[in-house]
Amino acid sequence: MGAPTRGLLDALHSPLNVRSLHLRNRFALAPMTREMSPTGIPVAENAEHYRARAAGGVALIITEGTYVGGEASGHKVTVPHLTDPAADGWRKVVDAVHAEGSAIVPQLWHVGALRGTASPLNPGVPPQSPSGLDLDGRPLGEPLTTAEIDAVVASFAEAAALARRIGFDGVELHGAHGYLLDEFLWHRTNQREDRYGNRTVLPTEIVKAVRGAVGDDLAIVFRFSQWKADHYTERIAETPHDLESLLVPLVDAGVDVLHASTRRHWLPEFPEDDPTLSLAGWAKRLTGAHVITVGSVGVDTEFRGAGAAAEKVPVVIRESLEERLELLAEQFDAGEFDVVALGRALIADPAWVEKVRDGGLERVVPFDRTRHTLSGT
Repeated sequence: MGAPTRGLLDALHSPLNVRSLHLRNRFALAPMTREMSPTGIPVAENAEHYRARAAGGVALIITEGTYVGGEASGHKVTVPHLTDPAADGWRKVVDAVHAEGSAIVPQLWHVGALRGTASPLNPGVPPQSPSGLDLDGRPLGEPLTTAEIDAVVASFAEAAALARRIGFDGVELHGAHGYLLDEFLWHRTNQREDRYGNRTVLPTEIVKAVRGAVGDDLAIVFRFSQWKADHYTERIAETPHDLESLLVPLVDAGVDVLHASTRRHWLPEFPEDDPTLSLAGWAKRLTGAHVITVGSVGVDTEFRGAGAAAEKVPVVIRESLEERLELLAEQFDAGEFDVVALGRALIADPAWVEKVRDGGLERVVPFDRTRHTLSGT
């Protein structure tokens, strides 16, 4: 695969402590939906999957999206839940990861309008969304009532409290990719005329409720993005000021770590304001919070889906893998992020972190879509 990488990412092997998160290095497993939990309850395969990545050197495991309570929160039968029936299954996962010396947080998820009208999970239950609109702004179902919003807030708090009881080291709230919390943050899908028309009100209410449910010491991570599922050019913020107005209230409400989900971590987010600063870098500059970066780290192709064709960008990443790892190290040295999450690289090779640390990039198993299947959350 090219030049040795020994020492290249040494700085990322320093420890980090954020409230209840005690990390031996700065590498995380990104959340990726696998649909490997029959009936929504984690099984032995799930525990082994996460344990293997922890054993391979990953300090922070972020689970795939886990549905919070409520019949409309999810859309697929084999995606895990974080409700009482799944608690014993999750304890086995947590114990397996802790035995390898790593921390683990569940990603709490409500899919919102992306549930659609033909979901196999709880068929016949309509989708929930801020304004009864899909990601194209077309009518889909009915807007959430205030009572339904209260129930959603409670479902996140209940899932977070359960996560603490199970033994998780924190929680991540999924506020990205066009799912429910992101639908409130995005002007196209949030057309409400009540107080929830203020795009940060519902997400900050959920953060506050989660903080109240887990106490002062448990870490809260919030994943956000500009892009949406199959809408890769969409944005919640056109300027740094827009981004600041969305992220600062979340941090003020209790978020400790912002997880800036991008598809290419090396690209500048607002090049007219700063020619090099990434989305993660802007999140850190604007809020002072700890930040996770992510986006095609350690792989030769960008994350792509059905909506990528409209972007008119090359499928193959132009820079070599070594050059992008050098850039990643430079971004870390510049203080743009605190933790880097890897997705497909760790699906293909659970020992990616250890191999790269030891200079063995040529020994890394490369991601191959024909052999390694997943979908991002």
